[in-house]
This record gives sequence, structure tokens and C-alpha cells, in this order.
Amino acid sequence: MRYKGSISLVCYSLVLFSSIGFAQKKQKPNILWIMTDDQRMDSNAYYNKIVSGKNDSPLGFVTSPNLDALAEEGVVFTNFYCNSPACAPSRGSIITGKYPHHAGIYGFEKTHHQADFFNKTLPQVMVENGYQSSIFGKTGFYIFNWRPNSIGGDAGLYQQSIDANQLRRCSKTTDWDNSVVWGKVNGKSQKIDSRVNFYYPDGTHKSYTRNPDISKEEKKVKREVEKELDLLYAYTRSSSDMIIGGVNSMPADKTLDGNINREFFDYLRNENKTYESPLGKQMTGVDPSKPIFTSLSYHVPHTPVMPPKEFRDLFKGKTYKVPEFDKKELSKLPPQLKKLYSKMKIDGLKPDEKQQAIRDYYAFCAYGDYLIGKAVKEFKAYSKKHNQEYMIFYVCGDHGWQLGEQGIEAKFSPWELSNHTSAIIVASDKEKFPAGKVHKEFTEYVDIMPTILSAGGVDVNNEEFDYLDGYDLAEVLNDDGLKRDYVLGEFNHVIGPRAYIRTEEFSFSMRNRKSNQKAGTKVRPNEDVKWGLTADRDAVEMALYDLRIDPAERNNVADDKKYKKLADWFRKKLGNIVLGDGRIESNWKEKNDYNRSDFAIGADDKKIDIPKKIIPKL
Repeated sequence: MRYKGSISLVCYSLVLFSSIGFAQKKQKPNILWIMTDDQRMDSNAYYNKIVSGKNDSPLGFVTSPNLDALAEEGVVFTNFYCNSPACAPSRGSIITGKYPHHAGIYGFEKTHHQADFFNKTLPQVMVENGYQSSIFGKTGFYIFNWRPNSIGGDAGLYQQSIDANQLRRCSKTTDWDNSVVWGKVNGKSQKIDSRVNFYYPDGTHKSYTRNPDISKEEKKVKREVEKELDLLYAYTRSSSDMIIGGVNSMPADKTLDGNINREFFDYLRNENKTYESPLGKQMTGVDPSKPIFTSLSYHVPHTPVMPPKEFRDLFKGKTYKVPEFDKKELSKLPPQLKKLYSKMKIDGLKPDEKQQAIRDYYAFCAYGDYLIGKAVKEFKAYSKKHNQEYMIFYVCGDHGWQLGEQGIEAKFSPWELSNHTSAIIVASDKEKFPAGKVHKEFTEYVDIMPTILSAGGVDVNNEEFDYLDGYDLAEVLNDDGLKRDYVLGEFNHVIGPRAYIRTEEFSFSMRNRKSNQKAGTKVRPNEDVKWGLTADRDAVEMALYDLRIDPAERNNVADDKKYKKLADWFRKKLGNIVLGDGRIESNWKEKNDYNRSDFAIGADDKKIDIPKKIIPKL
């Protein structure tokens, strides 16, 4: 600490004593970060009540009593947007604090943290600042260890972890799984079978092959299970065996997600003790002398959509409004988005099947609310027991989910419902996050890391954190200078590379890279990086929606005569940001084979200054 001018030793001592006293009073809070998987914002009544005055979603009945109560305790962010509409790139963006075009993570490619451009992740910084870190549930960020000729293994970003995949593979800790049977064929190890397994409370399970040459006996078992669990498949899309409706074979506390909760509770209840998880993994309970940073990451409501019976029964007989969709909309879509429809379409389902898909999804979300309520209660009780401050950060899904909008049941899209979610932040200290407050301005998932770091006492405005793309949401609440005019996103999965930008009045997306392949030996990092700006107009497959008159994004006007100049303006704005403002592409198979593109530094200025003359009048 430096002081200007002269200061007496007595004064210095008083200042030092005062500073120490203040630091002791301002203890670091325990932090619980809760995130669900594939959850859309209107599955929570608190969100619907804020935006429409009704608890129901636009489609119909939902219920979320525990999250409704949590929302009243803190701040609700109603316009929270993910930065990639797929699990791995979204979670990779969150944990690195960077947009996909800065993290170099665009899809489900295996990445690693040994590259020179890779900065410290959220849990690593928290540990450096005195926290004990843990994660229970889905990790999903696809960041591993790099070794010559291989990428894999736990990267050790969290000090302690129980991954959902580990729980899924253990019959004692799950409800359902797909298992792979390996064997030797001509002396070589290869997959010889893929099986579906359903587990029951009495310890039994039912199983059948996914292979086409299923036997008569296993066909009978399959039919029995389908009838017993009322399974509904998305049979009109490419992954036709994806389960989008049904009832769970396990009761509420014995499902995969119920066991995620149990692992978290065991961690809190075994203070300073070594214990064995039902997985057989040695764990160390929480140390009360250190603040907690825990990520509680549920699998619910990700497919297979199978809510436990007690929650499914709450929705029995409910009728829903099926999202409007007309195949005529496809005629104006670019090839990429037509391909997405063909792979994910569910408009061909029967009316009663569409009802079940919506009903069971919302019932599964209601089950998630139950789990979250139990976890919050346990976490608060632990903090109260030790007279410790706390913060709870609930994020509604790693991205959103579509239930028939644009004709699909999926994520992976640049459309609103794949990207728009919500969040709640509650703190025992109400100074930064006061109870009952609603923030309706744009916020993004890149804000998660700086918000949590700041709550943990880290100065995110320090130069060493210049790599963070987001803002501390506590500052956003009080500083109009941090307002952004748009949100961003990018992904490369299912349909190839696509970037998007959204403002209050328009949403725009485009193919931003020529090849569907990610960077590697065939397509070099940032090879022909300006292609998205210089290629023929048709090649970049633009989609533009005028949200002033088309909030459901059903009419792509990018090629309409009166919107062409506006679409071209958005192409330049978005292209400069994601291609030229520090874009990283990495050949992840190598330790340091990457390229950074800086031809448009500063393009991401958070401002939308569209020339008025190119905005069509209504």
C-alpha cells in the first residue's frame, strides 16, 4: 500500500488497524452456482409473472414454487443470454469468461488448457483467492489435459468433482443410461453393442440393444418398457430414438439428479472428513474454515425427458398451446437453418404427442425446481451453522430449448428460445443484490465469471483480468455505462459454423466460416478468416428478423428488398466482431497451434448505431 505525502507512524497504525478490521467484517461468502441443462426461461413461473403478469408460460401451465421464492429474495435478470446454444461451447465460454470467438471453443471438440492463450478458469481463480472448489453434476465444458497424440482425462479445474457421467455409469446412482459393450473382432477391440438400460428402486433393471438386429425377445422387453414408462420418441427427426416424453423409472430422490443432490449433501455433511462416495470415489468433506465455491450442475431437463411420477402427475390433464409453425417459413430460410429443421423437426408428431412432449418437459422442469429447493435449503443451513455469508447464483439452463418453435424440439439454433434464459442472484448481504429487484437490460453468460469472482473478493477490474469479456452484474445494476445494445453468440455443431447478434429490434445470424470443419491440419486456424465478410452474399446464408413485427422469428427478411441494406450492415457489424476482434482458432490436437485475428480490434463496442435511412419504417 502506497501513501502520498508524509504520514505519522500512529496514523499509519490506525489506518492499518482499520483496514484489517474492515477485512474481517467483510468475510468472503460461500458461493453456490446452480445451473440446469436445456432449460427454457418460461418454464419458471417467476419469469412469466414478471414479463406477462401471469404464472403460466405462453404455452400453458408451469410451476416453480422454490425458484419463485428465491426470486423474491434477490435480483432477477430477465434478459440473460447464453453465448452459444449448445452445452460444451456454452459451458466452455462460462468457465473461461470469454466469448466462443475468444476462447476458441465452438462446439464439442476436445480442448485443453495448456495452450498459451488459455487463461485461468473460474474455479482456478477462486482457489487462488482462498476458496475450496467443487462441482457436482454435469461438467460438460470439454476442457481436458493435452498430451502428445491424445487429449483426455480430468483437467483438474475443480479441486473435487463428481461428474454426472460417473453417476450415469453407476447403476446405484442413476435411472437410465446408454451403455456400450466392447469386444474383440479379428483381434481388435471395437464396439459390438449399444444398450439402453432402465433402473428400478428394487435394484433390478431392464435392458435392450439399440442395434438394428434386435432379437424377438429384446423387442418384447423394449415394447414392455415403452408401454410401462409411456416413452415418446422424437421419431420425426434424425435422432429418432431420442426420448422427449415419459415417466421416470425411479422416484424423485433416486434419479440421476437426485443423486447429484445427495453427493452435494454428503460433501457438506462430512466436514473435515474423508468419506467414500457410492461411486467408490474417495472424497473429502468441506472445510468450514474456508469459504465454499460449489457448482451444482443438474442434468434436468435434458433428454431423456422423464419426470418422476409424482411430478408428472401434477401436469396430468393439462392442455398446452402448441407453438405456431408453417412449412412455408422454410422457403425463406438459408440452407444451414433448413438443415437444422430437417435434423430436429417435430412438427410431424401427432397432436396428442405434441401435448405430451410439452407437458412432460415442463413437469421435468418442475422436478428440477424441487431439487433446487432442497439444495438451497441445505446450503443456507450450512452457512447459518457456521455464521457465514452466502451468495446463490441460479442460471436457468446452459442455454434454452425449443418445444416446436420453428418446427423443432432442440437447441443449436440462433433463434430466441435457444439462447434467451434468465438468472437469479441472492445474497445474505443485500447491499449488492437487493431483494425484489428486476433487471431487464441485456446480460450474458460471460458475466457469470466476473460476477462470481467479484463476489469472492477478486478485483476483476485489475489488469490481469482484462481477458474477461463480461461484467460484474453487481456493477451492471448500478452503472448505466455498462449497458450493452446487443448480445452475441456463435457455435459450430450439427449445421456448421454460425454466429448471431440480437438487439431489442432485430435478430441476425450468418454463416461466418466457409468450412464446417473446425481448425486442424486440413483447415488451418483462422484460414481465410475474412471469408464471412468478403464472400458472395448468398454464401454467408443470412437470416434477419424484424422483432418489432415478428417477435417469434417466423419471417426471414434478409433477402427482402427493403431489408437488404440492413442485413448487409449487420453482416459487417457481426463479422468484424467475431472474425476480427481477437478471434482465436486452435488446432487443439497440438499444444500451441493457434492463430489470433486482430484486423478489427474494438469492433465489439456494445453499441448499435444503425443508420436510420436503412431501417425500414413500419
